[in-house]
Amino acid sequence: MTLHRFFVLAEEMAGSRFPLPDGIDHQVLRVLRLRSGDRFVLLDGLGQAVTCRLEGSDCVVEVRGRAGGEPTHRLTVWQALLRGDHLEPVIRHATEVGVSEFRLLVSERCVARELSPRRLERLRSVAREAAEQSERGRIPAVAEPVPFSDAVASGSVLLLERTEGPRLSELEAPEGVVIGPEGGFSPDEVAAAERAGMAIAGLGPRILRSETVAVAAAAVILSRTGDFG
Repeated sequence: MTLHRFFVLAEEMAGSRFPLPDGIDHQVLRVLRLRSGDRFVLLDGLGQAVTCRLEGSDCVVEVRGRAGGEPTHRLTVWQALLRGDHLEPVIRHATEVGVSEFRLLVSERCVARELSPRRLERLRSVAREAAEQSERGRIPAVAEPVPFSDAVASGSVLLLERTEGPRLSELEAPEGVVIGPEGGFSPDEVAAAERAGMAIAGLGPRILRSETVAVAAAAVILSRTGDFG
């Protein structure tokens, strides 16, 4: 039987018996309607997993151990801001595949130019929920948006449509990939990446939607490293 999994603060699961953490009590007691005797797993996001049994409103520790589910290759996705809620599926599905960190960026052709604190917090919640669902041991970080120039300086691979360069699958697995907005990267941005010595690669002859690219790229890279597929 698959146990429900929840990320909490490390200090909230100290000792052999402790109160149900405030951040998950509604989910556990009201939404999932778990009762005394039901078991679940708490994770601190740092690699520790604790299997607990619910007794009233307390957690009784049964097993402490290390959390699994983390890829050996830590992949960072530099994702340009997208319109509307389109960043949410990027974060959700790329977390499931195994991306370790998301760094948001603003490029020339971004329609969305900024991200409110509320939207950023929502994206971080999406990452946490996806990590719980996919049995990850850590929650991928979702960083505040930065200029495109920061991504150029990262040493990552720039993904480009209709490039004459190599495909991503032909390169050594990079530590990061840079993905553009709905309109792609401008010629000036591509030129800046080339001057900085960035590798430029494509994903093949088909054109993907902006919210699909990160998932496809992560699957290619992590399959190369043995962490997916």
